[in-house]
Amino acid sequence: MKIEVKSGDICNIRCDALIVNLFEGVSSPGGATGAIDKALNGAISDMINLGEIKGKQGESHVIHSLGKVPARLVVVAGLGKKKDLNVERIRSIMGDVVRVLRSHRCRTAASILHGAGSGGIQPGEAAAAIAEGSLLGAYRFRHYITKKDEDQDLEALTILEKDTTKIAAVKKGIEQGRIIAGATILARDMVNQPGNYMTPSMMAEEARKIASKYKLEFTAWSRERIEKEGMYALLGVAQGSREEPKFIMVSYKGNPSDSNVIGFIGKGLTFDSGGLSLKSQEYMSDMKGDMAGGADVIAAIGAVAALKLKINVTAIVPATENLPGGRALKPGDVIKACSGKTIEVVNTDAEGRLILSDALSYAVKQGISPLIDLATLTGACHVALGDIYAGVFSNNRTLANRILKAGEDAGEKLWQLPLPEEYKEQNKSDVADIKNSGGRYGGAITAALFLQEFVSDTPWVHIDIAGPFMSEKDKGVLVKGATGFGVRTLIRLAITMSK
Repeated sequence: MKIEVKSGDICNIRCDALIVNLFEGVSSPGGATGAIDKALNGAISDMINLGEIKGKQGESHVIHSLGKVPARLVVVAGLGKKKDLNVERIRSIMGDVVRVLRSHRCRTAASILHGAGSGGIQPGEAAAAIAEGSLLGAYRFRHYITKKDEDQDLEALTILEKDTTKIAAVKKGIEQGRIIAGATILARDMVNQPGNYMTPSMMAEEARKIASKYKLEFTAWSRERIEKEGMYALLGVAQGSREEPKFIMVSYKGNPSDSNVIGFIGKGLTFDSGGLSLKSQEYMSDMKGDMAGGADVIAAIGAVAALKLKINVTAIVPATENLPGGRALKPGDVIKACSGKTIEVVNTDAEGRLILSDALSYAVKQGISPLIDLATLTGACHVALGDIYAGVFSNNRTLANRILKAGEDAGEKLWQLPLPEEYKEQNKSDVADIKNSGGRYGGAITAALFLQEFVSDTPWVHIDIAGPFMSEKDKGVLVKGATGFGVRTLIRLAITMSK
């Protein structure tokens, strides 16, 4: 979708659909909406008086212009209550609106700058939200559908701004929104790919493409080098599969004068059967997406590079499959992470923490700090926080607060959970330094405590995205399937830390 800004009279814009708005409780529309209402001989006012248009958030009313304005349709988007308007609401509204336009076979549309007038939102921020929300809401994954699509995707969106002094800020906002949405869409595409296409090698190839596009450092170690580095936790998980494991690294140096490097670390299980601790058939097909954390960090570092932030970031993804087989890990096996710690594997389906233990240990050895890892780690976190919230665990309050604020700014919901010392007892092993599962109770916490064993004193945040990495329905910026949850939070964090 092409998105641009133009200055002009809203009543003279030629397009398939014109998008205006209305706050809840407004009985007489003003501004741009009022101008269109007047051009339509009061049609919007009449619908308000009849109670058909209420301005509630999520409402989108389509009015046929019947030639009264050059646009074929006028869409009145409900903004909800004025006091509650923010950029996340604008994103969500535009995500819903673009799908309404698709159902009406609209190729072109023009929108006023929602919230930038009486809503009090800066023009650049409003433009970024419109671009981001529109692109994310319009997303569809149709790579393997051969039937011709009967719906029409929006091809061009024009944002209207009469004040020419604000055009530069709006252009900058559109570009930022486009980059952030593009990174999220890349992560969605990777997660939606079936496991026979998104193998560890193909995941490495996606990372290589990002590195090549932005001239970043790229490395993808194969089994021999992984073994040389002593990453036997990663190799242990990989040994049941015929697919070659990969240890993927992409580095961006936006501030060469600074020696500090932030680590984005993502779990890269391109398919997780549970190994010999086999998952139930009901949930296994979704496990092609167990590499969502890895997809997130690859996509995010591309956006950091595209935004040319003055910051240094390294993305690390341990990638493998977890399959049963004659060589697969067995419950009761003991393996050694590259940190030297020994791990008793009591559950082969608790494999994500195993491969992350090697990635975290390696990052610590390289002096990368702080570390932020993203992983579809535990069903326990999904049970605790549901489909909308990701769990946050950290050994550093300042870093955790930054992550929580970044999530709020990005429109991704995060909730911090504790790391109590008392729960470490559940991870104790009788035959090794630690075991890889602390049991059923407090499972998200004991998994995070396991990871903490491999970060030493390095400031670290673990984000468990098991709940929100997939969506069951279309709503706002989300569509059914992969969400790309976490990408936008990482980008917002990088933007903040670069300042």
